[in-house]
Amino acid sequence: MRTVKIIAILLISTYAISCARVPITGRKQTNLMPESELITMSVTEYGTVLSGSNVVNSSNADAQMIDRVGKRISTAVEKYLTDNNMENRIEGFQWEFKLIQEDVVNAWCMPGGKVAFYTGILPVCGGERGVAVVMGHEVAHAIARHGNERMSTGLVAQLGISALAIAMSENPTLTKDLFLQSVGIGTQLGMLSFSRKHESEADHMGLVFMAMAGFDPREAPVFWERMSAAGGGEPPEFLSTHPSHETRVSDLNGWLDEALKYYVPQ
Repeated sequence: MRTVKIIAILLISTYAISCARVPITGRKQTNLMPESELITMSVTEYGTVLSGSNVVNSSNADAQMIDRVGKRISTAVEKYLTDNNMENRIEGFQWEFKLIQEDVVNAWCMPGGKVAFYTGILPVCGGERGVAVVMGHEVAHAIARHGNERMSTGLVAQLGISALAIAMSENPTLTKDLFLQSVGIGTQLGMLSFSRKHESEADHMGLVFMAMAGFDPREAPVFWERMSAAGGGEPPEFLSTHPSHETRVSDLNGWLDEALKYYVPQ
C-alpha cells in the first residue's frame, strides 16, 4: 500500500514539480523525490559521517568560525526566501555546521542544511571571507535541491518512475548509495557532466548568498584562483566535478554586479 501511494504521489506531482524554478537563477528543474525523504536520509547519514570522523570541538576557533559564517549565510538566505515566497525551499531544514579534522580540501552540504568542512580546506580559505565563498556555494546546492535533481535523474535512468517508488520502499541500499553520490559524498559514477551544470549554478547562487550575508563577493574569484593553485599537478577533490578554472573565474566576474547589489558590509 505504501508503494502504491508513493507511485501515485510521484505521478500526480511530476508535472507541478517539473515547473519549479531555482532561486536566483530561475532555471526550471524536475525533482521527483519528496524532499522530506532526502532530509530524513541526510540526518541519518550526517550522523554516520560525524560518528566516524574526528569532529573538531566547538570551542576551537576554526570550528567557531565555520559555525559563525554558516549561521550568517543561512540566516540571510532564509530571509531572502521568505521575502520572496519561497520558504518551502527550507521546510524541514535544521542547519548544522561542523568542522572535521582531516587533511582533505573539501566541504559539502546535505539536503536539510547539514554542512561539513574539512580542515584541509582552511588554508586555502585564508579566513572568514574564503570560508564564506565555500559556505555560500555549498548552501546553494541544498537550496537549489541539486541532490534531489541528481538523485531523481539517476533513479529514473536506472529504474523508471514506477520502479523508483518501489526502490524507495524495498531497496534502501540502492537509494542510500545514490543519495550519497547525489549530494557529493563518494564516487560520482558518470554524473560529471550533469554535476558541472549544478556546480556553476551553485557558484552563481553562492556568490549572491555570501553578499546577502555581508561578505564581499569580490573575494570569490580570488579564492578560486587560490583553490586552483592549491591543486598543483592535479585538481583538489573539491574541484573534480567543477567547471574549468578559466570558465569559473570568468563567470564569477560576470555575476559580480548582480551580487554587489545585495552587499552591505557588516
